[in-house]
Amino acid sequence: MADSEVRKRSNVKSKEASSDSDSDTAGKPVPASVIRKEDNERISKLDILRSLVFVLLVSSAVSYFVTRESFVWNVERPVWSRPEAIKAWIQGPKQYTEDALAAYDGTDPDLPILLALNGTVYDVSKGRRHYGPGGGYQYFSGADASRSFITGCFKEDRTGDLRGVELAFLPRDNPEVDALYTQAELEKLKEEEVKLAKKQAYDALKHWVDFFEQSPKYPKVGTLKREPGWDTKGPVPTLCKHAEESRPSSRAKPSGT
Repeated sequence: MADSEVRKRSNVKSKEASSDSDSDTAGKPVPASVIRKEDNERISKLDILRSLVFVLLVSSAVSYFVTRESFVWNVERPVWSRPEAIKAWIQGPKQYTEDALAAYDGTDPDLPILLALNGTVYDVSKGRRHYGPGGGYQYFSGADASRSFITGCFKEDRTGDLRGVELAFLPRDNPEVDALYTQAELEKLKEEEVKLAKKQAYDALKHWVDFFEQSPKYPKVGTLKREPGWDTKGPVPTLCKHAEESRPSSRAKPSGT
C-alpha cells in the first residue's frame, strides 16, 4: 500500500509540474524575432501571388496589343474541351441528310456552318470568313463537296459522287504517241495509268480528310445519312472544265523513240 501511495503522489506532482510549466510559457511574451519571421513568411507568399497576377495582366495586355484581338496570344482551347465537341461526344455522332445539311451553309447567322467531306460532317463556323457567304470556300458549306476538293471545280462539283474523278489525272489519248506502242503494250500501259490516277485522286482527297481530322479549329460533329447504293445511282458525273483542261496532254513516248 505504501508503494502504491507513493506512485500516486509522484504522478500528481508530475502533472502539476507540467501544468505549471505550460502556464509559465503561455504567460510569457512571444519573442519579436519569431513575430518578424512569421510576418516575413506571410508577406513573401503574398508577394508571389501579386507577382503572378501582375505577370498575367501584363501578358494579356501585350497579347491584345500585338494580336489586336486576343488576350491569350490566339491560343485556342483544345477541341475536346469546347462546348460543341463536348455536346457532340455526349449525344453521339449526329446524322444529317443532305437536305438537312443544306440549311447549314452560313446564310442563317443563328446556325453553325457545316460541311461534309467523304461523309463526315465538320463544324467550320470558326472559319466563317472563308466558308460563309462571300468566302472563297462558300461552295463547300452545306454539302458534301468531296469531288470539288479533288477537281478544284468548287461550284460545279458540290457532290460526294466520286465516280470517274480519276479521269482528272489520266493523260489524254494521242494517236501519234499511241501508234508507237503495240496494242498489248498500250493496253497494259492504260491499266497502269488508271491505277496511278485512282491513287492520285485518293491522295488528293485524303490530304483534305487529314486536314479536317487534325484541325483544332473544325471539330467533327456528325455523319451524312444516305440511302444504300447512293453512289451508284444516276449518270456518272462528267469531268468539269477545269479538271479536263488540267489533264496531262499526252502519255509518255516509249523509251528509245
